[in-house]
This record gives sequence, C-alpha cells and structure tokens, in this order.
Amino acid sequence: MKIAGVYSFNNGVEVVQDKYPVLLSEIESCINAIDASKCKTKTSKEKTMKGATLYSPVDLNKWFKKILYASGWESVRVKCDYPTRYYVPDYEPKDLNKGAFREMDFVKEKLGIEVQFGKYSFMVYNVAAKMTIFRNLSCIDTGIEIVPVKSLADEMSSGVSYFEQFVWDLEKRGVSNIDVPVMIIGIDV
Repeated sequence: MKIAGVYSFNNGVEVVQDKYPVLLSEIESCINAIDASKCKTKTSKEKTMKGATLYSPVDLNKWFKKILYASGWESVRVKCDYPTRYYVPDYEPKDLNKGAFREMDFVKEKLGIEVQFGKYSFMVYNVAAKMTIFRNLSCIDTGIEIVPVKSLADEMSSGVSYFEQFVWDLEKRGVSNIDVPVMIIGIDV
C-alpha cells in the first residue's frame, strides 16, 4: 500500500513529525509493507456489484495488526462505568456495564492510531470524540487516523467513507479547543 494523502487536523502533522518521527517512520513502513493484493478477498453480495472481488477491511486490518504489534504497538482498552444517576426513579437498567469498553487500535508512547475502513460516522467519532476521551484518560496526546482515499473506497463495500470526504468535513467543522492534534493519512493500493 502507499500513502496518497496527508491532512493536518489541529496541527497534527507538525506535532507527529516533531514529537514522534521514529514512530511515524514505523507507520509509513507498515503501510508500505502491506501487500493489498492479498486483501482483495471479499466477494460482494451487494446488488450494485454482485460477485465482484473487493478489498476486505478485515484482511487489511489484520495486516496492520500483524506489522504494528510486531513493532511494539498495543491496543488499549478502557472499561466503561456508565452512570446510572440520570435514570428516572423506579427504572432499573439490565447489565448496563457488563463488558462495556472503548478501545483504541494502536498506542505507543502516547501516540494513538485508528485504522478505519468503515462508515463515515466512525471516522468522525474517532477524531472528534474517541481521541479526546483517550487523551483525557492520559492514554494518548496525539493521534493518527488512517483511512482509504476514494479510489480505494470504490473497490470496497458500498458505504465505506474516504479521505477526501473526511477532510472536507473537518475543514468545514473547524477545530475546537478540546480537539487532539491528529494526522489524517489517506492510503491507496
């Protein structure tokens, strides 16, 4: 795979390059090491592309895990203890906190990475909420979001969001005082 685009959200590129040049090199090496042809394994069942062979997000994620875990990156999972004080009297929730957690794909030295080949809402959640939560929990201070560019998303299941769309929305949204510096990396085959 290759890096096709880079966007700096809240000075993310500058912060990553300044604070984490060695880790950025590991991430770039990881992306370059993935042989995407081995991930074109999903047979589409969708009406608009029935029978087409598409890139599998599951297989792509496996490659990221294999390579980054071997370099000492770890996923970080935090348990959620949801508050119950906001329920109305006489309401009793069932199994509210059973197995509840939030997870970041990869963390090393306070740099967090999310790899997202899913729906658009997940990209926005990662950058605008999850990374802020993990920063507030002292797990990260800076983030990287790795997403497909449009040409790669076109060879995946319908509904997969892409770099260009994400960047447009982030530019229109603007930066808030609670946002984490995030480097957005668009990848292609």
